[in-house]
Amino acid sequence: MDTSTQFKALIVEKTDDGRFVREIRERSINDLPPGDLVVRVVYSSLNYKDALSATGHPGVTRQFPHTPGIDAAGEVISCTGGAFAAGDNVIITGYDLGMETDGGWGEFIRVPSSWAVRLPANLTLREAMTLGTAGFTAALSVLKLEQAGVKPSDGDILVTGATGGVGACAVTILARAGYRVTASTGKSSDEAFLRMLGAAEIITRDQVTAGLERPLMKERWAGCVDVVGGDTLAAAIKATRYGGAVTCCGLVGSTELPLNIFPFILRGVSLIGIDSAGCPADPRAQVWNKLAGEWKPEQLHDLVTEVRLEGLEEKIQAMLRSESHGRVVVKLS
Repeated sequence: MDTSTQFKALIVEKTDDGRFVREIRERSINDLPPGDLVVRVVYSSLNYKDALSATGHPGVTRQFPHTPGIDAAGEVISCTGGAFAAGDNVIITGYDLGMETDGGWGEFIRVPSSWAVRLPANLTLREAMTLGTAGFTAALSVLKLEQAGVKPSDGDILVTGATGGVGACAVTILARAGYRVTASTGKSSDEAFLRMLGAAEIITRDQVTAGLERPLMKERWAGCVDVVGGDTLAAAIKATRYGGAVTCCGLVGSTELPLNIFPFILRGVSLIGIDSAGCPADPRAQVWNKLAGEWKPEQLHDLVTEVRLEGLEEKIQAMLRSESHGRVVVKLS
């Protein structure tokens, strides 16, 4: 292919006075980092990590100018390593995409082919990005709960931050897998949305953390998918039943965990960290196949808002204000 091919990308740049500005510019494939796989991006998505990268958060991206987008789905243009053929449809999520490696908010990416997963037969590129890292993280959380022995017959599963991308996906995947889901949210106006996704009960954040000051709380949950952290995660662990498990994948509440060891040594509760970025290839493919099959949400079209690059700024700011709803898909090609 012609590596001088021009394409559009959203570029984040640091100004001389320390501000971060975002604009859509023309780039060429020659500008992209090394890699054996070139993909024409059809869809990307907006995640909390993308919003942080787009506003210069040093915990995500330190080198600018930069193109965010930790998710991408599209068509293979070339693969010198031979893992894929031109025309194959692939999904790339996690690894370093959109962090220090220019990501999916550009019409082309160039990455190592080991980062890519072949698009499952029962999933479109748009559906893959409706799920994206959020859906993958939620599904990986459910898989880890299953592997920890948490069964639908054991009782309710709590999902915190349930109206966000990961939380909403977790609610519907758990419901599809046969679990009874209690969804926690700070947005009372979204009760109908959460029930549509499959939540059997909706509670407030304050109801989750009520009694947190006690060493242990009343046993309520067979398991939990937590995307908030901080007090919310601590309360979920303290209220998990004997032998239950809690997955942890988010920090929008806090990066700190104010907790004693009693839930672990008196109730045998397991705390399972979820790292979707570095997930190895085999479980990554397993999760995507489940998302294309038995765990595929029936309400995918209800989870998503679609924008072009030009519409991202409003959605970035809404996400940083914790006002996002469901998933945002970015259409590029």
